[in-house]
Amino acid sequence: MKFGKEYISKNLQKTLPGPVSHRKLLPLGRELTVAKEDENSLKRSSVLFLLFREKEEIFLCLIKRPLHMKLHAGQIALPGGRIEKDETELDTALRETFEEIGISPDQIEILGKLSELYVSVSQFLIHPFVGWIDKRPVFTINQNEVEKLLLFPLLSYKNAFENAEVDTISGKLPVPCIRFEGEIIWGATAMILSEFYDIMD
Repeated sequence: MKFGKEYISKNLQKTLPGPVSHRKLLPLGRELTVAKEDENSLKRSSVLFLLFREKEEIFLCLIKRPLHMKLHAGQIALPGGRIEKDETELDTALRETFEEIGISPDQIEILGKLSELYVSVSQFLIHPFVGWIDKRPVFTINQNEVEKLLLFPLLSYKNAFENAEVDTISGKLPVPCIRFEGEIIWGATAMILSEFYDIMD
């Protein structure tokens, strides 16, 4: 797979596969479309798919959410959060990235967007942006919002999807996922990752 800032940016301008990619990693019993009765309950959020190159690898910055978080506690996620009043989707992704892992917006070049994604269990509508930093950044972790940082090697784990069973608030759930450093990447993060891999092909 060719990889570099220009290649990624160019591919993000093409028609995005969206649900076709998302369904590959969709957990059993979950929906991608918003039910009519849930339209007024949507929570809009943004995340940043933040990349940097080191030697021959491209790394994605992932976080593990602390167990005390109200929603998606203990899960592997992209930096991001709920869109506040008077913010654009991009404003939120950049603000949350700075708050959670200490990377300021002036360090980040936005290469494009991925498809929005609906998470039925928490009613979040997620807007993912793809960002690039020219070298490994210096991270400042907000321990209240981030249990730990994971630097995920994209090239090494392409097509490394498998199945696992995870504990959720409604019990054990079989999910498609990627296992990395003792963690399970599943749900929205895995679905966004699936689309990125498909676009880069």
